Amino acid sequence: MSIPSLSSETLHASCVAIGGRAVLISGRSGSGKSDLALRLIDRGASLVSDDYSIVRRIGKRLRASAPPNIAGKFEVRGLGLLDFEALSDAPVCLMVDLARQAERMPVANEQVLIAGLKVPVIAVASLEASAPIKVELALARFGLALE
Repeated sequence: MSIPSLSSETLHASCVAIGGRAVLISGRSGSGKSDLALRLIDRGASLVSDDYSIVRRIGKRLRASAPPNIAGKFEVRGLGLLDFEALSDAPVCLMVDLARQAERMPVANEQVLIAGLKVPVIAVASLEASAPIKVELALARFGLALE
């Protein structure tokens, strides 16, 4: 007997949408999830969720949203908890894993399993000045397409 995979997961990950495509940013507390998300928002991304994200499998697609108690809230270190305009129910197209070591020449097509579906994953050093640009490039090159 096989065990069915979860149809939803709550991840310790911030999430932004770039051109309507959600990017999950996962990592330990203090690893720079919110900082990277804020820099992406400054470049035109939209907030989906800060620090925790609910990811639901709907058919063959994952959709991200904020837990209700933090929807539209963003913690900016040094400024506190601020209200932000936020999207909900954004299609997940890429995961950025801040816990992984960013390799000079990474293995192509790495994926992570979330709620039973595979999502492309990359490693980024979150505090590098080029990190937001690297996320945008990775989404364009490796991210799942909108259907």
